[in-house]
This record gives sequence, structure tokens and C-alpha cells, in this order.
Amino acid sequence: MPDQAPVHDSSPRFISLAVKTAVCHTITYVFMGILAFHFLHYADFMNKPNSGMRPTTDPLILLGPPLQIVRGVLFASIFYPFRQVLFARKNGWLLMAWMLIGLGILGTFAAPAGSLEGYIYTTIPIGIQTRGYLEIVPQALLLSALLCYWVKHPGKTWLNWALGALFALCVTFPLLGLLALMKR
Repeated sequence: MPDQAPVHDSSPRFISLAVKTAVCHTITYVFMGILAFHFLHYADFMNKPNSGMRPTTDPLILLGPPLQIVRGVLFASIFYPFRQVLFARKNGWLLMAWMLIGLGILGTFAAPAGSLEGYIYTTIPIGIQTRGYLEIVPQALLLSALLCYWVKHPGKTWLNWALGALFALCVTFPLLGLLALMKR
């Protein structure tokens, strides 16, 4: 019998998809958050009294990365019914990214900055609203590409270990920081 290319399972089980989505989302959230925090000067904005954001010294800020696990499971519950379309196609990751961008950023029912409703109902200048795209659009693309690659290549042990280690760092360091704050 001739050698056949390995067949990957384009229909992951929910638990596997939830774990992989939570891991990929947390990693890309932290990575893009660090870049945005530095290059978009988030500390200056967040620490202003009327910014509507918690200051960077607030303990809840340190819980942000570990709590992304919840959002990852939420995303997995949305991706799961569409798994054949997202993971069986060559460019399924682009469709996933468009789902995240179209529904989660531009078309959300609320009026956050950068959404269609935000442009209509808020007085936030357009430049400030679109600035956030520099963080959230690349994160949607990275999350989609990484997750689709991982789901399509479940046998890559090095990938499992690398992403697991990165995830552990993304969750552990903020929790250690929170413990240090609590001991003061």
C-alpha cells in the first residue's frame, strides 16, 4: 500500500478545542497586550483619573491574563459548531479572524471605542478609537492562525510543550505579582 499523507482531525472534540483556544487566546492576549502597553502608552491613559479604566496598580489588572481562560472557553464554544468550516479549510483561520473582528470588534451590540456603535454614540475622537485596532486586529489574526495551526497539527509534541510553557508563564507571573501585592 502506498504511503499516504497523515490525516489530521479537522473536527476536534470540545474539551480539546476549549483547552487549545484558552491557551492560544491567553498567549496572544498577553503578547499583544505587552506590545500595546509599551508602544501605545497604555499606562499613561489608564492612570488618568477620568479614563474609565482601572489604574495599572489595581490588583484586578493582574488577574487579566489568568481570566482570559474564561474568554478562551467562550470563544471555543462559538468556534465549535463551525469546526468543519474553520479547521478543515486551508484558510479557515482567516474566516475565524473575520468572525472575531466582524462580530467581536466592529459589530458588537455595545458602543465601545472602535465599534460601529462607538463611532455613532460616543464622543471619543476617531483617532483614539481606531488606535485600538493596532492591538486587537493583530491579536485576532494571531489567535486564529495559531489555533488553526495547532488544531491541524495535534501530533507536534514540541508545539504542545512550547505553547503549554508560554501559557504557564502568562498565567503564573501575574498571579505571583498579585501575591506579592497582597503581602505588602
